[in-house]
Amino acid sequence: MAKQNLMDKVVSLCKRRGFVFQSSEIYGGLGSIWDYGPYGIALKNNIANYWMREMVQLHDNIVGLDAAILMHPRVWEASGHVEGFVDPLVDCKQCKARFKAQDLIAVWRKKNLMDELAGGDITAGKEGDLEELKKINWSKASCTTCGNSGSLTEPRQFNLMLKTFLGPVEDKSATVFLRPETAQGIYVNYQNVMNTARVKLPFGIAQIGKAFRNEITPGNFIFRTREFEQMEMQYFVNPTDASDILIEWRDKRLSYYHKLGIRSEKLRLHQHTKEELAHYAADAYDIEYEFPFGWQELEGIHNRTNFDLSRHMEYSGKDLQYFDPDTKEKFIPYIIETSAGLNRTLLTCLVDAYNEDVQEGEPRTFLSLSPMIAPIKVGVFSLVKKDGLREIADNIASDLRQVGTVFTDHTGSIGKRYRRMDEIGTPWGITVDYQTKEDNTVTLRDRDTLDQSRVSADQLKRIISEKLLTAS
Repeated sequence: MAKQNLMDKVVSLCKRRGFVFQSSEIYGGLGSIWDYGPYGIALKNNIANYWMREMVQLHDNIVGLDAAILMHPRVWEASGHVEGFVDPLVDCKQCKARFKAQDLIAVWRKKNLMDELAGGDITAGKEGDLEELKKINWSKASCTTCGNSGSLTEPRQFNLMLKTFLGPVEDKSATVFLRPETAQGIYVNYQNVMNTARVKLPFGIAQIGKAFRNEITPGNFIFRTREFEQMEMQYFVNPTDASDILIEWRDKRLSYYHKLGIRSEKLRLHQHTKEELAHYAADAYDIEYEFPFGWQELEGIHNRTNFDLSRHMEYSGKDLQYFDPDTKEKFIPYIIETSAGLNRTLLTCLVDAYNEDVQEGEPRTFLSLSPMIAPIKVGVFSLVKKDGLREIADNIASDLRQVGTVFTDHTGSIGKRYRRMDEIGTPWGITVDYQTKEDNTVTLRDRDTLDQSRVSADQLKRIISEKLLTAS
């Protein structure tokens, strides 16, 4: 299957089966903003719940948090977002296309045009620096969309934070920002959590929440959007342990994606070079996935040093040092961060699970999702909706809802009903037929193998429970 064709098919399935809709679609939509339909929100919630299980439930030194989206403006001054959360923006005066300067440079590099445009390559990894960008002769540069030469504007800095106003007066003093990341809400609550949850180093704070970035060039469906959800865990450690703990979390987080059912050959680790490292980071790794549009970051694991807490100490005037009761030392903890996008993880699961085959001469599309995150766990069908079969099926469905989400369908051919469930990733199908009335057995069908077996209806709750437990 061609890579771009795969992406098109996933997008089509998402709309057709109620995973993802264009936001405000009846009004023509809103750029790079998406709504999640019944199966999309179910899948998203299942991924989020599994992440919280992995990060909080299975650790005795990690706790949860839900910090507010709106924060004091000084938070973003301390974090560096007001001054530094910018991208160089370039417009084409001819076709009105808008670009990140870094994206244009990446294309020009591939075409070996940088010597001509910059009299020598600008420093790799520093394309966001306006001083570096001044080396480029923009009058010679061609737009990568329309091909016109000399139509590109000089780069100008563009802050990615979205502003709003708090209170009745819309002036500078009332300006607040929609948070561009969830991490800062964790940092400013670090002492509150430590004092109330009775934790000591090393300990972590995990959070899932909305973030907003006014991206210049969002795209690739839900991969990069202006409104998204992050799953972040900030792990506070003794500085002497930071390097080893970074590697531990790198390996744990890679293992997590294997547990989600993501194919190993589609995952890889990338360690940041010196040029790629953020100014506050001592070391960093990305877990990358091979999307149809290339290898892209799925999650970042970073040693952020003590930068964040030091800055908040400076700007707030509060002492955020940690006192070690064993060594009697005071120090500012280092932070090991794991940061993943919930929307991006959802897209990864959909792309990785997408399959096509032919059964009994009929094409079949199915999502081979892990049962623990599948939107619907079981489809329950009656062969016909008369002679009491529908009532038996409904009773079975009601019983199974105690262990997982269930969908019932009593119309159309069994083959078509199976295929509808396959397409949304439902792992198991149960069919009630006339034999059920004779011996209380039903047909249990597996989505991936298509194996079918007769099992006692009385044992279904135990069987499905065991299958879900094994999958987790």
